[in-house]
Amino acid sequence: MGIVAAAAVVPVGLLFLVSGLIVNSIQASCFILVRPLSKSMYRRINRIVAELLWLELIWLIDWWGGVKVQVFTDAETFRLMGKEHALFLSNHRSDIDWLVGWVLAQRSGCLGSTLAVMKKSSKFLPVLGWSMWFSEYLFLERNWAKDESILKSGLQRLKDYPLPFWLALFVEGTRFTKAKLLAAQEYAASTGSPIPRNVLIPRTKGFVSAVSNMRSFVPAIYDATVAIPKNQPSPTMLRILSGQPSLVHVHIKRHLMKDLPETDDAVAQWCRDIFVAKDALLDKHVAENTFGDELLQNTGRPIKSLLVVISWSCILVYGALKFIIWSSLLSSWKGIAFSVAGLVLVVILIKPRKTAIGSRFYTYLTMVVSSVPCQDCMSSFVIPIVFQTSSPSTFTVGKLGISVIVIVEDVSCNGSMTIKLQYNNFTIKSISN
Repeated sequence: MGIVAAAAVVPVGLLFLVSGLIVNSIQASCFILVRPLSKSMYRRINRIVAELLWLELIWLIDWWGGVKVQVFTDAETFRLMGKEHALFLSNHRSDIDWLVGWVLAQRSGCLGSTLAVMKKSSKFLPVLGWSMWFSEYLFLERNWAKDESILKSGLQRLKDYPLPFWLALFVEGTRFTKAKLLAAQEYAASTGSPIPRNVLIPRTKGFVSAVSNMRSFVPAIYDATVAIPKNQPSPTMLRILSGQPSLVHVHIKRHLMKDLPETDDAVAQWCRDIFVAKDALLDKHVAENTFGDELLQNTGRPIKSLLVVISWSCILVYGALKFIIWSSLLSSWKGIAFSVAGLVLVVILIKPRKTAIGSRFYTYLTMVVSSVPCQDCMSSFVIPIVFQTSSPSTFTVGKLGISVIVIVEDVSCNGSMTIKLQYNNFTIKSISN
């Protein structure tokens, strides 16, 4: 990780943690005091409060990382975005697709009422998971025998939601990779289905359930296709933290819910057909590097997220100064030396380095990246692993007693993991279990 990313992780992480705990406390208080009296009022308050946290991540994309999200859609769809309930159906191209969805929701004015179907364990994640639980995200156990009734009741609870909301589904179930594409192509060939080239085969149970239970009160499905221009690097959390810009194209087509077929099997086939159409659209994007300039809408870069981060920063700095004065931490040379040593230690731990011992190299890698791998899970993983290497370019798992912190690059819905190792900004190896 570069020095810029290392320098960003500590203050941004601290800001997000402290502000998140404040937001969680407000959400918990409203859940206890307001929700029993008026669920509608609770939802309206929670939407505003949740945005105070989630806008920090929008700021990270818009103002720090410089990731530009360009939206391609017709004028009528663009006008209706954020003004109606919608089921948001997207392919899963990168590890920040969920953030791209949040950017679109923020531009449309419904960030605080954006929902998703997620893995049950995600709600226990400090700050972000707790905030999503208070915001009525749907959490499943990955066991359809149990999840079917949980999903149905959760979707039905949204019927009286007082504000326009989006419910996001990544029906491919996992992020697109070449290895997964090969597996999808083999499966398609064995079943006589169309061979995918740019997408994976959708898993339709959750989508069918969503349509069945939301048909009466959700008027539209937003069919979103995410693509990365071929002259642009794929955006990742590591690149964003390093302040490296990227460009993302999103094509959105609005379908009326009432036009979908009535039977479950026909709805499942409709979903598969949509992904066949996405595949063809992505072929066109690869050839032309755009979805069509006539469809490009101006989403701008609102200043709201910047103002929220500045406000939180002022609150945090004020609180830190009051603590320093109260604790007299900087009133002595020992206190100053302790504070400086702590900051230096954090930067050293975050920045990758290596040392030579005898004929072998021991490399300490610290990667601070978060992964949102599945349609229904949003989880970051910190896993202690030990590596040993005889050269800077080859790594094997060893037992050297060296703790290496890595973040899982990809997790499929069956729990398999892919860990991408990098050193000095180039990829060394990907390890899958």
